[in-house]
Amino acid sequence: MAFLNAEEKQRLRAKIKEAEQKTSGELVTVIARESDPYSYIPLLWAAVVVLAVPVMVVVLGLSWSLSLVSVLQMGLFVVLGLALRWPPVKLLLIPAKVKQRRAARTAREVFLEQGLHHTEGRCGLLLFVSVGERYVEILADKGISDKIKQTQWDAIVADFVKAVKAGRHAEGFEQAVEACGALLAEHFPIQPGDKNELPDHLIEI
Repeated sequence: MAFLNAEEKQRLRAKIKEAEQKTSGELVTVIARESDPYSYIPLLWAAVVVLAVPVMVVVLGLSWSLSLVSVLQMGLFVVLGLALRWPPVKLLLIPAKVKQRRAARTAREVFLEQGLHHTEGRCGLLLFVSVGERYVEILADKGISDKIKQTQWDAIVADFVKAVKAGRHAEGFEQAVEACGALLAEHFPIQPGDKNELPDHLIEI
């Protein structure tokens, strides 16, 4: 199931446009299915299990031949290597700190890739969501961070996370955009001749 359906994405886009009509700030929303393919994880766990096979054979006192154990190891490695690629299982095998670090790094990469650091007045704001890692972060450029404390963005993130945990994905996203827009409008009201420098639609990666 998608985090947001097509209709919800359209509503979110409308919310972003509405928010940006009141501020000179630039709000960009990005959602990632995963922040990393973690290709090594299935192979790592498959290798760990396979290496434990000979030990289990000895412990259980099985009189298996070396060739049988080798065939079993190879077959098990292939099966596990493929089975553990299934995202729900793969992500369970990754330590929470590893997922958090990778998602945080991806958020910063996206911030730069989308050019939020090149906006007029350094007023770019990124709302980043990584579904696989269950990670949400709001990143503000220098022009914004000089006036608005990070704790205020963190409070918006906390409300967003609560909504998602309650199954209200679209509502949580929209409320976060509205809250971000309100803060930006308070400190960076719309100016005459203001240009829309960055995309309003939800960017999916």
